[in-house]
Amino acid sequence: MKKLLIILALNLLFFNAFSQVHIKPEEIKDKMQWFGDAKLGIFIHAGIYSVEGVTESWSFYNKRISFEDYMKQAKGFTLKNYNPKAWADLIEESGAKYVVFTSKHHDGIAMYDTKINNQSIVKKTPAKRDMITPLFDELKNKNIKCGLYYSLLDWSHIDYPVFLNDSNRYEIENDYARWNKFRDFLHSQIVEILHKFNPDLWWFDGDWERSAEEWEAEKIRNIILKYNPNTIINGRLQGWGDYATPEQNIPVIRPKFNWWELCMTINESWGFQHKDLNFKSPYEIITIFVDVISNGGNLLLDFGPREDGSIPEESVHVLKELGAWNKKHEEAIFETVPGFPPGHFYGPSTISKDSTNLYLFLAGNPQNQITIRGLMSEIESISVLGSNNKVNFKILGKIDWSEVPGLVYIDATKENDIDKYMTVYKIKLKSPMKLYRGHGGFYID
Repeated sequence: MKKLLIILALNLLFFNAFSQVHIKPEEIKDKMQWFGDAKLGIFIHAGIYSVEGVTESWSFYNKRISFEDYMKQAKGFTLKNYNPKAWADLIEESGAKYVVFTSKHHDGIAMYDTKINNQSIVKKTPAKRDMITPLFDELKNKNIKCGLYYSLLDWSHIDYPVFLNDSNRYEIENDYARWNKFRDFLHSQIVEILHKFNPDLWWFDGDWERSAEEWEAEKIRNIILKYNPNTIINGRLQGWGDYATPEQNIPVIRPKFNWWELCMTINESWGFQHKDLNFKSPYEIITIFVDVISNGGNLLLDFGPREDGSIPEESVHVLKELGAWNKKHEEAIFETVPGFPPGHFYGPSTISKDSTNLYLFLAGNPQNQITIRGLMSEIESISVLGSNNKVNFKILGKIDWSEVPGLVYIDATKENDIDKYMTVYKIKLKSPMKLYRGHGGFYID
């Protein structure tokens, strides 16, 4: 029962964070343009937790490992094989347009040389180096946007109310001076990151443990935007973010935010775990990606590097295969908008911004005709994206005196044109897409 109550409480906090939205879409639409066009980002969870392959931060919070043993992992964090250029090359090859890197997780260990305290991989590990700066330098040379993950809460900070040692826990209302001391640390570190990295995007986490007032969420937003008005902030800032961030599972109903992003792991874990071999296949990632973009979202795809700075081979394989598929079908993915609303086509679709080129995504081995309903715009041609081979189609059931359009039947894909992961049809229209959304035909109420 206690566990159920905790889950319900977290769900309520999660709901409140997205229901109490203070940002008006029209006020941020210009700065959000690149984000809406990007479609694909890469999430990177790097941290000392990769040494033993334990769950990042949560492992000591949930008492699966002692805090002392968790922190001892710092001694094995070497980064001896860390190659920022190779990372950036792989990210570029994947087709991703932005990266979000963990600057500090809930364990409080910064992945750069923070001057606010001594909790960093520069001071605590044999790596003795900042992971972020060299990677961001490489990414910026490729015009890839650079974002940072930052945990608002800090389970290893002695002035945080949920400190790992129960005897040090306290209620804010009983010791507000101590809470202000932690909050000063929090705000100071955010300012430090602003000046050191000026990230294009802030990806906050951990907001569920405190209210917007306690975090001073509006103040945090104002600090960031005063430094750089074009900075994008994710939705985990108690209503003061720019876009929604569902996690691991595709929303059945599109989030109410104008912009949203699904964050998802390549296997089951955010950080590197030796025993987690349940990697998603390229086909699974591609179909998930297509479902996301056809519903107006972005995919933020996560991998966790090893303690030596190398990337697991399985993750490399997925990113390379995704990149090859993206390159072949890029016009159907990037800078498009959602295509058909439900009811017109059984599958994902996108459309060019001028509404003259439709793209249909066909999973698996499409060897049967497909159907489009309610398309009023005249079709100029249909082709297979990547080969440009034409596909035959016909219109059935069109009645001359009725505005109701006929059914479009499109022939099956020729075997040589079938993509091994997902085939894409390009439908070129003679005029911008117009759809029939009525009941169909003549009837009397």
